[in-house]
Amino acid sequence: MKAKIRALTRRQSQQDLRSVLRRINQILRGWSAYFQHAVAKNQFSALANFVWWRLIRMLKVRHHWTWKDVRRRFVTPQGHWRPISADGTDLFDLQTVAVTRYRWRGAKIPSPWPTIKPTTVSVESRMR
Repeated sequence: MKAKIRALTRRQSQQDLRSVLRRINQILRGWSAYFQHAVAKNQFSALANFVWWRLIRMLKVRHHWTWKDVRRRFVTPQGHWRPISADGTDLFDLQTVAVTRYRWRGAKIPSPWPTIKPTTVSVESRMR
């Protein structure tokens, strides 16, 4: 997963940000749809952090920004971070994906084998 993100966010890449965001969003949505039924909330958070930093580093190199320029562009006057966006395409936030963990179902799972009641069979010994 990280290798795909690294390939898309090369610092010297000449792709426009909108196409990069579209492709990253496709990858993130597919990955999150597959793993949303597992215990993956920490992995979603770590991957979202990784993608955000890769994009910020790419933009810093591309536009010759300092960290001050990044904050000026992506922080609201209230101090909240804006999502990275280009021409109406926002970066997909993995942390908003609802994770449904495996639930214990107990005896609700039907058995594939027929239930056979044990019968008692009396066997007489030959030794008598």
